[in-house]
Amino acid sequence: MHCRALAVEALPHQPKLLRDYVQSFDRVAAFFPHQPNLENIAALARSFDYPAERRAAVAAILRQQNELLGSDVACFRNLARFEKGAVAVVSGQQVGLFSGPCYAVYKAIAAVRIAKELTEHGLDAVPVFWMATEDHDLDEVRRTAFFHEGKLVKLELPAGVGNAAPVGRVPLGREVGALRQAAAEALGSESELIAILNECYQEQETYGSAFGKLFARLLGQAGLILLDPLDLRLHRLAEPLLSRAVEERDAIDDALLERDRQLELAGYAPQVKVTSRSTILFHISPNGRQVITDGEGKFQTGDRSWTQQELVDAVRSEPESFSPNALFRPVVQDFLLPTAALVAGPAEISYFAQSEVLYRKLLGRMPVMLSRPDFTLLDAKAQRLLKQYGIDVEQVWEGPQELGKRMSAASIPENLSTLLQENGTEIQKRLRQWSDAVAVLDATLKTAVETAQNKIEYQTEKLQQMIGRALDRKSGTVASHQEFLSNLIYPSKSLQSRELCFLPFVARWGQAAFEEIERHSGLKSAGTHFIIPIP
Repeated sequence: MHCRALAVEALPHQPKLLRDYVQSFDRVAAFFPHQPNLENIAALARSFDYPAERRAAVAAILRQQNELLGSDVACFRNLARFEKGAVAVVSGQQVGLFSGPCYAVYKAIAAVRIAKELTEHGLDAVPVFWMATEDHDLDEVRRTAFFHEGKLVKLELPAGVGNAAPVGRVPLGREVGALRQAAAEALGSESELIAILNECYQEQETYGSAFGKLFARLLGQAGLILLDPLDLRLHRLAEPLLSRAVEERDAIDDALLERDRQLELAGYAPQVKVTSRSTILFHISPNGRQVITDGEGKFQTGDRSWTQQELVDAVRSEPESFSPNALFRPVVQDFLLPTAALVAGPAEISYFAQSEVLYRKLLGRMPVMLSRPDFTLLDAKAQRLLKQYGIDVEQVWEGPQELGKRMSAASIPENLSTLLQENGTEIQKRLRQWSDAVAVLDATLKTAVETAQNKIEYQTEKLQQMIGRALDRKSGTVASHQEFLSNLIYPSKSLQSRELCFLPFVARWGQAAFEEIERHSGLKSAGTHFIIPIP
């Protein structure tokens, strides 16, 4: 089986806005300032102003962060280039358990590959991965799934009884030891990944620090620069932008509401709900990370309230206590970084159609958005089963029920059971006719006919039972094969990259896993889904 490339419309459950962004940019050009191509990335990089003082401050912070995470020397070579003026190719993701879903790794690899391509074309660029440590949805990061021997091995840490604190500050706890052991059993006793997990995922580590250390080891040689936005020094650097979010709140909200209206008129659903009470800031306190709302002349969150000027003053005096929402986060990111291109997932592309008004109002520039490439990896058994049943990955995406029907039809003739039952009834009928005819001819032969009839009935019934057992075995085998393909290709009715962890594929495939993914992650691969056979 060879690698196949699929367009975004071939995938299940893809947002309409993403499909148009990748295939028909003219339809969404009103919501994005740049068509995604090399020329626009280069033009943008030449046009925007990124202050030297900010570059030096951010570089110093990133150097210390990556030293603490144990990043490779290649990372620090890229940091030196960053200090001298390189632009950034940025991606990021939540800090999921054991690296989270596959696409977190894919996004990082894409940033690495695209930074190399830009540099080869004369635009010095380095890859930066924004770890979403400020998110407070613990359920998004505390669980993962390994594909192991045809089954889904679900691994998860307790939900805890916390208070919606940023996940980057939540300790893993002692339960992580049992999960490391379970992961080791699934990865195989000889896998080098076990030693890496044992090093990175200790109980005193947080979700943020463990994830960062793991990525530093998995992708360190690629020169990936990791960034943890919880660092209070980054909040202080971003304070002017955070303050403006409060000062210009009314104009910002009006612009976001108008953008939502424009999206709906164009036939797209806004990804983030915006109301007349919305702000684009969260407040971080001992009570957790809580959204700030605007109501009746007061800004409120939990039991706190401020006038607009009081909130501006609070942001200026303690910026580390405030963080951006999903729409504002990339703007803060690209205020802190000289971002020329941003590798984003399907939902993020939809976010950015709303965020564009924030970029325009607060930053004056917006990077070129590149839809991340995606992958479905097929091991040798999956390749054999697809060929055996005459099906493709696209048919697995139809769902387990339809897949089961297709595989059964390919394996067991639909009319076989009916045929056996009908023929068995006909045999019984013919034998009775024989008995009646022979009795008329010679009554003494009736006993011999009945004896033969009983033997034929016994053998017929025995044969039917044997065929029935064979059908049951065949049906069970088909069900087992269907489960295998579903768990690997469409686990929990989601794309493989969204549900499965990448580590078991690395344990099986080795360093070639990263090399093959990178080979298919360049600028020309943006928005493409690849079906890749693996050993």
